[in-house]
Order: sequence, then structure tokens, then C-alpha cells
Amino acid sequence: MNSTIVISMILLTIFAIIMIIGVLLLIQRKNYSKVKKRLSSLEIEKNKIDSMPIIPELSKIESLNKNGKLETMYNNWKDRLDVIRTNQIPNITDMLLDADYSLSKQDYKSTIYKIAKLEMEIYKVRTNSDFLLNEIKEITTSEERNRALITNLKAIYRDLYKKFSSDKESFGDAKDAIDLQFENIAKKFESFEISMEENDFAEVTQIVKAIDELLKHMANVIEEMPSIYLMTSSVLPKKISEAENEYKEMIEVGYPLDYLNVEYNISEANKKINDIIDRSHVLNIEDSLFELKILSDYFDSLFTDFEKEKVNRNVYEEANKTFSKKLRKNNNILEEMFNQLDKIRTAYDLTEKDIETLENVRTDLAKLNEDYKVLLEHTGNNTFAYSQLTKEIEGLSVRLANLEEQVDMILDSIGNMKDDEIRARQQLEEIKVILRESKNKIREYNLPVIPNHYFVELKEAQSAIKEIVKELDKKPITVSVLNTRVDTARDLVFKLFGTTKKMMKAAKFAEMAIVYGNRYRSHEDDLDKYLTYAEKLFYDGEYRKSLEIAINSLNKVEKGIYDKLVKLYAIDED
Repeated sequence: MNSTIVISMILLTIFAIIMIIGVLLLIQRKNYSKVKKRLSSLEIEKNKIDSMPIIPELSKIESLNKNGKLETMYNNWKDRLDVIRTNQIPNITDMLLDADYSLSKQDYKSTIYKIAKLEMEIYKVRTNSDFLLNEIKEITTSEERNRALITNLKAIYRDLYKKFSSDKESFGDAKDAIDLQFENIAKKFESFEISMEENDFAEVTQIVKAIDELLKHMANVIEEMPSIYLMTSSVLPKKISEAENEYKEMIEVGYPLDYLNVEYNISEANKKINDIIDRSHVLNIEDSLFELKILSDYFDSLFTDFEKEKVNRNVYEEANKTFSKKLRKNNNILEEMFNQLDKIRTAYDLTEKDIETLENVRTDLAKLNEDYKVLLEHTGNNTFAYSQLTKEIEGLSVRLANLEEQVDMILDSIGNMKDDEIRARQQLEEIKVILRESKNKIREYNLPVIPNHYFVELKEAQSAIKEIVKELDKKPITVSVLNTRVDTARDLVFKLFGTTKKMMKAAKFAEMAIVYGNRYRSHEDDLDKYLTYAEKLFYDGEYRKSLEIAINSLNKVEKGIYDKLVKLYAIDED
């Protein structure tokens, strides 16, 4: 049993070792394949460099009629090619062989290091070869390329010259400079042909570049110069002249325009225009249109400012007129109020708060008058713009409105006191009239007796009237107390009047009910008893009870007697 286990363990160990060796071989084989593939791609890169068409391109140079400069360039290119072909490419080949040898020895670390150096060397040689080929092609393809470019530039030249020639006057004094510049460009075209004949390709490239830059500049000149000439010769001078005239006219009629710096800005604008004109004579138009547009916008905004000042002046003068009128009115009101303050105090019981409010209003109004005086001084010496003056007068108007509100409240308070006094006197007379009517009404019917409660109400009403008279005779009058006295007296007199009316009605009605019931006395014993009791109450002054007993007793004999009596005697039920 033990020998079997041992054999099994040995077999498993051998199998594991075989598996590990197999995995390691697979990894090694994969690494080898990967590195070998990289080496192959680098060899392809080397071959591409070696096959670059530098020699065919250099051969084209040999066929050209070389001047001194081209000869020098040719020799330089040839020497650089020799270095690439005899030194650099063979060196790459040796490095490839060395790396391949290290790979065959399975020295992967050394191989990877050599591949890294090889990649750097290939990159350097490829770059040198690309630069060399491009420099040679710059000459070999120069004629065809430059001929195509110069043909296109000539077409542009013709179009620009045609546009210029069709309307030379729109270019103003710059037209001579433009003519001269076109001549210079034409000479450049001639220089191009001479350089092409001499195979001076380096010079040809510079000439083509110069012509291209000159034509781009001329395109801007042809496009912008008419507008520049129009702005500097007509549009802006006209705006400046109009602005100067408008400015002078407004200054003469008193507009404060110093804050606009018009004279300085016009001087600077003229300097800028002259500078742009001078530069245009040498065809230097850089930013000229932009600067002229800024100047044009400035004068447009200046005219807008002038119009705003005119509007603001009208607004200010109207506001000033209104404010001045209101200020004088409130000054007069407050002055009159303080002149009569002792009299008002004697007549009415003003509170300390009312007096304090008056003093505060007078102080604030005095400060407002001072500020308004300062504003008028600024208006007279043309120091501030009307837009600023308008804001100031608006602020003063708000302050005046607040003071007016306080003055109105005080006037209303005093006026209400006066009105309350007048109303109290009127109501006193009305109350006295009602009291007399109540007394007269009592006398209209000869009552057997007047109840005591009537005399109590009469005395209360008369006392209340005396209190009104007493309050009106006081100096100063306390209006709140006076109003209370009037309300009390009015309520008591109306109560007396109501009592009188109800009592008179009850007495009349009770007497009629008793008289009407006499017809039933002889054959209705109970009715006779109740009517006799009603008569007793009537003569004792208990008219309401007398009426109730009489009506209730009659109603047992004759249903609906109350309504019948009302209708029969036309008694007012109110």
C-alpha cells in the first residue's frame, strides 16, 4: 500500500515538472516570436529609408544649369547623402545583426536594449533622410509649383488692378501710391522670370512669397481705401463741423457741456484723421477703418448727448418751476401757521407731539430751502449737466413731497379741530331744538300726571347740554372731550324725545281704549273692574300698563280690538 502511494506521488511530481517546463517553453517561444517580429519590422523600416528616392531627385539637380548658390547646395546635399548611405544605413544593418545574434542566444534583456537603441537610430536617420529629400524636392519641383502659384497671383493682380482702374477717384490722394505699388508688383513678376531662367530657385521662392504678401496687402487696400477716403474727406469732417456748430450754439444759450470735453475730443479726432490720411499715402491702413468707425460712433453718441441735454433741460426747467411754486406755497403756509401758533394754542389743546412735528417740519423746510439755493447757484454758473441737475431737483421734490404730507396732516388736524368746534355748536343748537320739541310735545296733550322718570331724563339731557356749553367756553378747547360731550348730550336728548313720544302715544291710546270700553261696562262686570283699574293707572301716570290692561280686557269681549282702535282713530303705531 505504501509503495503504491510513493509511486503515485513520484508520477505526479514528474508530470508537474513536465507541465512547468512546457509552460516555460511556451512563454519563451512567445517572447522570441514577439522580439523577432519587432526586429523584422525594424529591418523593413531600414529598407524604406534605403529606398527613398533621394538619388533620383539629386540627379535632377545635376541636369540643371547650376549657379554658384545652387552648386553649393548640390554639393552639400551630396555629402549628406553619402553620410546616410555609407555610414548611417550600414550602421543600422550592423545593429540589426547584433540584436538578431543576441536573440538567437535567447538573451532577451540584451536584445530589448539593442532594439531600443536601434529604434532611436532609425528615427534619426529617417528624419535626416526626410529633411534631405524635402530640401532637394523644394528645388526639383520648384519650377512647376512656382509656375502654378505665379499664374494664380497674376490673375489676382489683374482683378485688383481692374477694380482700381475702374474708379481711381474713389481712392483720393492715395491713388498715386497705389499705382506705384502695382508697378512694384509688376517688376516682381519680371524678377521671377529672370530668376527662373537662372535656376535661382531659392530666390524664386522668396519672390513668390513677396508677391503673395504684396497682393494680400493690395487686396485690403483696394477693399478699404475708398471707405477710408470717404470717411476722412467727407463723412467725419461733416460730423465734426456739425458737432462744433451745435456745441457752440448750446454753449451760447447756457448749456453746461464741459463734462463732455467736446473741444479736446474734436482736436484729438482731427489729429487721428490726419494721421490716418498720412498713413494712407504710404498705403499703411492697418486698423484705420476700425479707428474711423470708433470716431464716427463717438460723434453719433455726442449728438445723442446733445439731444439728451435739451430734453433734460426742458424737464429740469419744468420741474424747477413746479418745485419753486410748491416751495413758496409751503413756506407761506408754515410761516402763517407759526405766526398764528399762539392763537391756535389758545383756541385748541394741541399736543406736544403736534408742536414737535411742526418744529421738525420748519427745520427740514429751512434745510430744503438752503439746498435749493445751492442748486440754483449751480444752475446759474453752468457747472453741472442738466441730466445731473434733473436728478437733484427730483431728489428735492421727493423731500418737499414728504414735508407737504406732514404739513397737510397738521393742517388737517387743526382744520378738524375747527370743524369739530363748528359742528359741535351746530349740533348744540339742533339738540336744543329737539329738547324744545320734546317739551312742546308734552304740552300738546293734557296729561293728568307726568312720571318722575321723565323728569330724570329731562334733567340729564339739560345737564349734558350745559356741559357742551361749558366745554365750548373753555380756552383752549379739548376737542376730544368736546366731541364726547356732544355725543352724550345728543344721545340723552334723543332718548328723552323717544320717551316723550312713546309716553304720549301710550296715554292717548289708553284713554281711547277706556272710553271705547265704557259701552260694555253695564253688562260685563269683569270688564268694568279691569277698566276701573286701568283708569286708576292712567291717572297715576302708568300709561303703558293702563293701555295693556284696557286692551287685554276689551279683547276678551271684542276680538281684534287693538287693530280696530288703530284703524278707527288713525293712531300712528311708530
